[in-house]
Amino acid sequence: MLRKVVFALRDGTGNRLQLSLCSLIHDLKQHGIEVAYAICLEDKVHMEQCGAACSEECLLRKYGSICAMEQEEPDTLYITDSSVQYRIWRQHGKYVLPYRHQWNQEDTFDGAEYIIESLEEVDHEVVDMAYRRLAGIPWEIFKTERCIVRETIVEDVDSLYEIYKEPAITEYMEDLYKDRDEEIAYIKDYRRRMYGFYGYGIWSILNRQDGKVIGRAGISWREEFDVPELGFVIGVPWQQQGYAYEVCSAILNYAWKDIGFKQIQALVMEHNEKSAALCRKLGFEDNGITVLENVRYILYKMQLNRADSKSTVV
Repeated sequence: MLRKVVFALRDGTGNRLQLSLCSLIHDLKQHGIEVAYAICLEDKVHMEQCGAACSEECLLRKYGSICAMEQEEPDTLYITDSSVQYRIWRQHGKYVLPYRHQWNQEDTFDGAEYIIESLEEVDHEVVDMAYRRLAGIPWEIFKTERCIVRETIVEDVDSLYEIYKEPAITEYMEDLYKDRDEEIAYIKDYRRRMYGFYGYGIWSILNRQDGKVIGRAGISWREEFDVPELGFVIGVPWQQQGYAYEVCSAILNYAWKDIGFKQIQALVMEHNEKSAALCRKLGFEDNGITVLENVRYILYKMQLNRADSKSTVV
């Protein structure tokens, strides 16, 4: 959980962007996130050379406590517009979010996964999401009445193997890697490639009552199509209890309202009547047979709009 944000902006940046910066700081504090200010290394050197130690007191009055660079700060995100400060903090294993603006275009932030380019577009949610992504903490997508839908993590792998060991599961979908280490490597890459780039993908479904992983569902893309695809699997012990409908209804609503998709499809292997029945119940329309790699699928499509939403997100 993000507890603190430390800003290290070069001398002059705070004054130029005072309104936007103060607005962000106020928003963070309003949501219980502590804010501190650290002096950039370049500015510290300059202050020592010029004897301008009073500038640090000014920052203390404006932004709160001064955070020493050497301090251990758990649950903390660091934001800086200095490439030097960025590299130092990264070398110390800190989670750093660089800030690029019109006065530091010459700076390079090598290895940065995310960069702020406009403070006006940043709030506590954006900051928290960036921290979670950098720290490897899975995003919780939403809750339904009985389930939690969140990003898949490597700790889910044993539960997934338990689900996929059932022949009824792999009869109509691709199995996991036989080698557990390969599956873990795939999950790590998937988190970076799908969640990190798109912000969505195939997620894990957890039972809210006991926290067990009971399946997977979400949104993905196939190279052969230009429409996003709904995918889902529920473990055999939890089938025929309405979990798939509950979660998939919420996913369709999320795809429309939060991602902005106007259309979605589902590919169901021919003769997989349970999945076909679920698609029809969700409101998908049969668009005939399509063949992929010599496998026949029923192509279902749906136009997304709020009126059609049957979501039970809570």
